[in-house]
Amino acid sequence: MPAVAARSSAPFELNGATALVTGGARRLGAAIVRTLHAAGANVVIHCRRSLDAAQALAAELEGERAGSTAVVSADLLDMAALPRLIDAAVARFGALQVLVNNASSFYATPLGTISVAAWDDLLGTNLRAPLFLAQCAAPELRRRGGVLINIVDIHGLRPLRDYAVYSVAKAGLIMLTRALARELAPAVRVNAVAPGPVLWPEAGLDAAVQSKIVAETPLQHPGSPEDIAGAVRYLCEAPFVTGQVLAVDGGRSIAW
Repeated sequence: MPAVAARSSAPFELNGATALVTGGARRLGAAIVRTLHAAGANVVIHCRRSLDAAQALAAELEGERAGSTAVVSADLLDMAALPRLIDAAVARFGALQVLVNNASSFYATPLGTISVAAWDDLLGTNLRAPLFLAQCAAPELRRRGGVLINIVDIHGLRPLRDYAVYSVAKAGLIMLTRALARELAPAVRVNAVAPGPVLWPEAGLDAAVQSKIVAETPLQHPGSPEDIAGAVRYLCEAPFVTGQVLAVDGGRSIAW
């Protein structure tokens, strides 16, 4: 059995820690990377195809603090690549204290059109990869008294029409968060953030649909990537919080 770090009531210290963020090159992942880096963490930016964006983000952050970033490129559906992500973080910075499972596939799968390939991709990126990456990271996180944070979705709690497979995958990730919180306690805290309307899909979303979503959100406006990144930082530093799903959604999840 690996040595288990003792937990205390003191806040987790991000300054000097190392954080691996999957899908960290763009959009929400990049906001999380910037926020953790601003708190003093070294950041390992994972990407699959967005290598140019990952390297540009790393260069930006290196300009603020030299020697504080690394970029790793891997397909999270390739099981052999997952241990290498953890190994790369430890090799670069000597430790890994934070894992943020952010990378995610997202697209519609209306009933009647669902394919095995779509099932494998959506479940693979949103559930299978976070599970097996957590399993690879667990010994190191235990040694360091670390933190695991999953980015889930309010649609893992309330399904989105025409997105059945995605909703099922995120629901599974919510349960995985709770299961891992029990499996990895007391050394490792495991939590999740469930964003609401923060970033519209890159493929676009009809303006009328956007307006309807905002109108159904109690706070009456969309959030920002920084709202989610701030919640990730809070969960990193909250010493007595584990097994929780923090909805950062303007109240949308209570309004349906």
